[in-house]
Amino acid sequence: MNYREASLKKHTEWKGKIETVARVPVDSREALSLAYTPGVAEPCMAIHADIEKSFELTRRWNTVPVITDGTAVLGLGDIGPEAGMPVMEGKCALFKAFGGVDAYPICLRTKDTEEIINTIKIMAGSFGGINLEDISAPRCFEIETRLKRELDIPVFHDDQHGTAIVSAAALINAVKLAGKKLESIKVVINGAGAAGIAIGKFLLKLGVKDVTLCDLKGIVCDGNEWLNPAQSEVAKITNLSKKQGKLADAMKGADVFIGVSGPHCVTKEMVASMAEKSILFPCANPVPEIEPEEAKAAGAYIVGTGSSEHPNQINNVLVFPGLFRGALDVRATTVNDDMMIAAARGIASCVSEKELAPDYILPYAYDQKAHVCVAKAVAEAAVKTGVSKLHK
Repeated sequence: MNYREASLKKHTEWKGKIETVARVPVDSREALSLAYTPGVAEPCMAIHADIEKSFELTRRWNTVPVITDGTAVLGLGDIGPEAGMPVMEGKCALFKAFGGVDAYPICLRTKDTEEIINTIKIMAGSFGGINLEDISAPRCFEIETRLKRELDIPVFHDDQHGTAIVSAAALINAVKLAGKKLESIKVVINGAGAAGIAIGKFLLKLGVKDVTLCDLKGIVCDGNEWLNPAQSEVAKITNLSKKQGKLADAMKGADVFIGVSGPHCVTKEMVASMAEKSILFPCANPVPEIEPEEAKAAGAYIVGTGSSEHPNQINNVLVFPGLFRGALDVRATTVNDDMMIAAARGIASCVSEKELAPDYILPYAYDQKAHVCVAKAVAEAAVKTGVSKLHK
């Protein structure tokens, strides 16, 4: 099937992938009086007296906006907020299908960092959490950092942390299957943008010691003049051996390659230069850094991509529905490292040791038990770390 042509045809038929459905009857005088005026004045005044009641008397407790400025949509780049709407709607549909979360696309006609931050702060009282989506680096780092500091509801940039969590989950199981240990592997990440930097930082928190990032200009090394502020920060905790050169130099002897970059930038020769039982996650979409069959032919032991057309799809959909479900259920005030690590380990645990195989290291995106597992793990971590308003 040509998915692009078929998808365009379906979108023409669907005219949108989500809709608003009333949860209460409004078909009589009594029903209107309860759902609207005059009865609705009572919950309004209850919230006026205690703003926390907004989580109990409205749908706020289960509502999340999927917010973009359209500057980094999928692999399409800066295509604008309206053009990003089909992706945001799709994300909202996945939120509902796999997490039971009511999500709404919010596509902003601005690229100004301060304007985006202020807009989200102004509307935050309508939502239980904030999902940032497809906002280009390095602005996305400041936007998320500021919002996490200034809001008392969970703020999550899925392109960064969703990608990091699902990549880590895949790595946990791949390393186990390869008979290696997280603390002793060498990891190379190609693509030092939002996703690559987030993956690098997250793997270090997970226990990996040796992480090296690469970008178009080469290996990211502390002191390089071409680094942006976010890259300079991550350079201080990665590539501790101060290796210089290009991607091919970084991959020599590496146990793991994770790609969040561009198409076909990895060769068979690079794969062959890696350590035994090498693990490759070429996740660029729609075309990976190396085709899975080529990587396998060059000696790769485990290969996962971002595509559903190949085994081991490494997809954020395994993360965000369950993560927000868990955070909303305990009315978390943030998404912290412990919650994200719990999500990664929760996903990995959904594939038993008996089931683990080179072509099966992650549960399928449509596996409902995986989303339930993530929600439970995240909720427990939120309570344990003291960020739940319901469990003080």
